[in-house]
Amino acid sequence: MPAERIREHAAPPLQAAAARRRLRADRARQLADLLRHQARTTGFPGGVLPLEGRIGADYGVSRNTVRQALDLLRTEGLVERQPGVGTVLVAEKYPHGLDRLQGLAETLREHGEVTNEVRTAGPVSAPAPVARRLGLPEHADVLCVERLRRLGGLPLSLDLTYIPMDIGAGLLTCDLEHNDVFRLIERLSGQPLGTADITLEAVNADAHSAAVLEAPRGAAVLMLERLTHLRDGRPVDLEFIRFRGDRITMSGLLHRSP
Repeated sequence: MPAERIREHAAPPLQAAAARRRLRADRARQLADLLRHQARTTGFPGGVLPLEGRIGADYGVSRNTVRQALDLLRTEGLVERQPGVGTVLVAEKYPHGLDRLQGLAETLREHGEVTNEVRTAGPVSAPAPVARRLGLPEHADVLCVERLRRLGGLPLSLDLTYIPMDIGAGLLTCDLEHNDVFRLIERLSGQPLGTADITLEAVNADAHSAAVLEAPRGAAVLMLERLTHLRDGRPVDLEFIRFRGDRITMSGLLHRSP
């Protein structure tokens, strides 16, 4: 069942052609949002989208609007046109929940194995903002770990992590390639993690990040900044995680305060 019909109204007689094109672009964007949602949730049988005419009838839009919406999804890398088949899904976005504190492997365990390529792991002098957020003296040593994380062999995220050395020293002897850092921190600290402060924003991939993530330079990536605390409130893990936006979707359940 289509999520919601999009109504198109005839443009007023005096409206300029540019305004009409802008209106169609708005309709195409709205349709692309609905099709993207459908692909992410209920999906399409066999990964094949309905014919353009059927989509237009279901959502109450013109064929030109449907084509423009599909072009938007094609640009995102979500679909492509296959001769003799039609428009098919070619990329899967994996759900990353924001309402539970979990490591990436825990979050995506139903979708395959997360593997880690450790690019950097060693003590560094903490930059002032890092020391401040971890509650450490200025210039205190911290463990800095950078990992490229893959799902199904495809690059998913580039994680930069800072951890106080009383825990980080132990991490250097652990298997960072096959374990979430969260589980290791809990084991080494002897207590569970409690809460995390998070910030999520879109940033342009720098040359280094783009190359490592195998993404176009300047492509938008999702940046998750997360400061994680032990249950007793001590901050122990400051992360800057760059996700490929075409391979991850963030979701959560929010409650309105009374």
